[in-house]
Amino acid sequence: MAEAEAHKNNVDHDAADDEEEITAMKKRVEEMEAEAAKLREMQSQLDQQSPELRENKEDVDARSVFVGNVDYGASPEEIQAHFQSCGSINRVTILLDKFTGHPKGYAYVEFTEPSLVAQALVLNESVFRGRNLKVVPKRTNLPGLARGGRGGRGGTPRGRGGFRGGYGPPGFAPRGGYRGGYRGRARGYTPY
Repeated sequence: MAEAEAHKNNVDHDAADDEEEITAMKKRVEEMEAEAAKLREMQSQLDQQSPELRENKEDVDARSVFVGNVDYGASPEEIQAHFQSCGSINRVTILLDKFTGHPKGYAYVEFTEPSLVAQALVLNESVFRGRNLKVVPKRTNLPGLARGGRGGRGGTPRGRGGFRGGYGPPGFAPRGGYRGGYRGRARGYTPY
């Protein structure tokens, strides 16, 4: 009998723990919803300012250059010193991989005047830390526009290839046997 009473007390205790857990979860969900509402409000404010920001971004891009093939150990100060002969520099940005934190091998150099970009282009193929730099004007990314190539609007469709003979759906092989090309992953049964 004492065993049954102990079991009942454990069940009651577990139920109380579960209720506390549920209450804590509900509180956390409410906090997350409030935070999401705050973020939506901030995003709507940014969207209202967006044309001004885009013009500003275009101005910054007009006076910036893309620098490719940058040595992974290079510092912004070294890159600034390499481009100092072109004129006054506002900022040097070395892009990092967001997962590893390691440099990607390219940078952006923003000058104070758009006219200095032409002088910086002279440094294309110049040697920096034993590597030939690629220096080109920075292009402005417009949100919502694909660059062509793979995926997006105006490009080739994304996804895995299929049979490239134009005989039907991906993975379809014409009668008479398989005639080369990539068939994609095995998708279903093909009797021939």
